[in-house]
Amino acid sequence: MKNSSPFELSIPERISQQLFLASSSNTLEASLETLIEASRSSEGRSNLASQNILPCVLELIQCLIYTSGDVLLLSSLKLLRNLCAGEIRNQNIFIEQNGVRVVSKILQDAMLINDPDRVTIRLGLQVLANVSLAGEEHQQAIWHELFPDNFLLLARLPFCEISDPLCMIIYNLCSGHSELVASLCGDLGLPIIEEIVRTVSSVGFVEDWVKLLLSRICLEELYFPMLFSGLRPIDTYKDSNIAESRDISFSSEQAYLLTVISEILNEQIGDIVVPKDFASCVYRIFQSSISIIDSTPVSKSGLPTGRIAGDVVGYSLTILRDICAQDSNKGDKDVYEDAVDVLLSLGLIDLLLSILHDIEPPAILKKALQQVENEEDGTSLPNAVKPCPYKGFRRDIVAVIANCLYRRKHVQDDIRQKNGVFVLLQQCVADKNNPFLREWGIWAVRNLLEGNLENQRLVSELEVQGSAHVPEIAELGLRVEVDAKTRRAKLVNASRPFQNS
Repeated sequence: MKNSSPFELSIPERISQQLFLASSSNTLEASLETLIEASRSSEGRSNLASQNILPCVLELIQCLIYTSGDVLLLSSLKLLRNLCAGEIRNQNIFIEQNGVRVVSKILQDAMLINDPDRVTIRLGLQVLANVSLAGEEHQQAIWHELFPDNFLLLARLPFCEISDPLCMIIYNLCSGHSELVASLCGDLGLPIIEEIVRTVSSVGFVEDWVKLLLSRICLEELYFPMLFSGLRPIDTYKDSNIAESRDISFSSEQAYLLTVISEILNEQIGDIVVPKDFASCVYRIFQSSISIIDSTPVSKSGLPTGRIAGDVVGYSLTILRDICAQDSNKGDKDVYEDAVDVLLSLGLIDLLLSILHDIEPPAILKKALQQVENEEDGTSLPNAVKPCPYKGFRRDIVAVIANCLYRRKHVQDDIRQKNGVFVLLQQCVADKNNPFLREWGIWAVRNLLEGNLENQRLVSELEVQGSAHVPEIAELGLRVEVDAKTRRAKLVNASRPFQNS
């Protein structure tokens, strides 16, 4: 910190005397420290508001020529921040005295140096964040002063101590104002959100304001496809419509956005009802990511995999899982049904069943296949077409299907007609590469059979022939059987017929 005493000589006496009187101190530095402490409580802020201290602090800030790390400037901003914390009189005076412009000038000075002054910028943003909570007039004043250029400059600063309060401000401004959200996601504003995602994907975040902001933009509004497209690798494809793209790759920022959205949706699974356009876009992303997964190194870890393509596959899949898990009794039932129905109409079940057919089987089934191969004098069985791109991939696919099946008879029938019953039975096993696969498999079969006599009859009529015995599977009342024509393994009921309860 630099010695601030030279600046005290340039401060008008009326400003310093008012601060001395309010603090019972005889230096500016001591006065500001005393007033900062007093302003920590609501009673102290109210008392200082009655003494009309805030205009004096604003004048003091304008008198201080910006110098990085100046003690008086930092103390003045701390006091201003505290004064505007929930005290409406101070918040109103701040607007009346052009406080937004004063703080904006400080922010610009602190940003436009070779090494941006993070402490000063964070304090300035905290002042504006507190003021943004006061109401629409205050929010509009901040918006008109900072949008879009200053917001964009701030969004590009690679420090979480800056991006956190910045996200708080933007979220507060857009909360309840659809027209501001539209501007934020328009031609001038979307680059701001893109830069925020790029910054946060690099430096992380401490507070949850970025999640609230992205939830507002991507889940409550319809701007997820635009944001996701805007984060694409440069010059990867000309058409921004990812649904039409064939040769597609993804950026680390796109993978990060899916990670955050997946986390948000999972945390609020009972509260958010996603629009159908969002569901459709995520499906297209998953579909595209599957098409490039063959050329991507396989990760032996779970999510996050540390690989862009693997994370895009995994997090788009977990988003689909949670979309299909939402309760249609909450929120707008038509919107909910549209979201799931659009996924089904796009071929979600067909795609997932196809993937389950193609990927390597669980370890227990591998063991059974090897046993059958030995018993048949070395007759080889078909190798798995594709390895799993990450640990838990099979489980996540089964989870999506299980949630789609819940109380949807047309999905139950569709899976039976597509010969998917055997495929789901194969998932009712423990697998070290897919934690909780057995639980999700049992949940899927339970949903497959509930209230569906045709599916119950099919399971009960399974014949046991040409089977291999594996103790872990036998404990479930099942047995491995190898199809004589396709040479693929399947699970059949090895106990008594299924009894409808």
